[in-house]
Amino acid sequence: MATTPMDAQKLFSGTVAPEGADKLDEAKLTAWMEANVEGFKGPLRQGKFAGGQSNPTYRIDSPSGSYVLRRKPFGPLLPSAHAVDREFKAIAGLYPTGFPVAKPYGLCTDENVIGSWFYIMGMVEGRTIWDGAMPDASGPDERRTTYDAMIDTLAALHSVDFEKAGLSDYGKPGNYFGRQVDRWTKQYRLSETETMPEMERLIEFLPATLPEQTRTSIVHGDYRIDNMIFAANEPKVIAVLDWELGTLGDPLADFTYVALAWVTENGGRSGVMDLDRKALGIPELDEVVARYCAATGRDGLPDLNWYFAYNFFRLAGIMQGIKKRVIDGTASSAHAKNMSERVTPLAERAWSFAQAAGAQ
Repeated sequence: MATTPMDAQKLFSGTVAPEGADKLDEAKLTAWMEANVEGFKGPLRQGKFAGGQSNPTYRIDSPSGSYVLRRKPFGPLLPSAHAVDREFKAIAGLYPTGFPVAKPYGLCTDENVIGSWFYIMGMVEGRTIWDGAMPDASGPDERRTTYDAMIDTLAALHSVDFEKAGLSDYGKPGNYFGRQVDRWTKQYRLSETETMPEMERLIEFLPATLPEQTRTSIVHGDYRIDNMIFAANEPKVIAVLDWELGTLGDPLADFTYVALAWVTENGGRSGVMDLDRKALGIPELDEVVARYCAATGRDGLPDLNWYFAYNFFRLAGIMQGIKKRVIDGTASSAHAKNMSERVTPLAERAWSFAQAAGAQ
């Protein structure tokens, strides 16, 4: 069943009181923060953010201010998944460059503190937009300038000198899509629960038809409208969140992932395919392509069908991981079960774009 716009806003907004295993050991956490977080003063109060189900995220309030804690889920995890240390490395490298990320405070790799690795960053107060239709916007101009800001911020990320940011070892420079197809194939195999013909065809087609990589940049890996915080009263991105899938790679991975919104129905989330974009003020995909190309010095982009096939394949792999965790009982959110049911439709969508890209 599709999520209505208000459902998405309610479902993912605000914090809830953590219960049971989700509750953090406040005495141990306070002691660690006093020793490792500059300026921190206890006592602390904790709340768990309702949105997201990959790395559980908490709001920490204290006399010295508000902070955000992101931790790995408890229980058995797939190799390389939930890499909070990589998230921390990204924001610690980007913050001094002026790129909009939360202030990094510290990373803890001692599981004795709260039971898993975690990091602390500053709390950024602003707006999160869960619905690409932006039902709360004042009008078409606000929507257009918000979309422009999202694309301009992505172009800025892809223009960061990653060596100067201390991120030259954040990933390998070449063959990004080859490594990603291999990675998501392996992750899918590790969490496979049934045989899906479309996934089998994609696993054969994608590595045999890899596009040429012409640039290397910092890649966010999950860049979309609800993974950023906008200023309260203007269409300005003040923090890009959720760097779990970040690496060095082909910037077209990020751009084509954003572009998925134009080939995805809304359903109360980031898709804009079935909206009256002209009436709403949402730019068309060719306008977004032109803006990104102008900001990054490109004279155009290659055919996007292969990239869409890859992105839907990757999403199917991610959802399959969530599905396996639902079955194993380690998923962090009730919303995870609904997401786990999306694997087959995503695989089918990926295969249809593969066919448009020439797959037989």
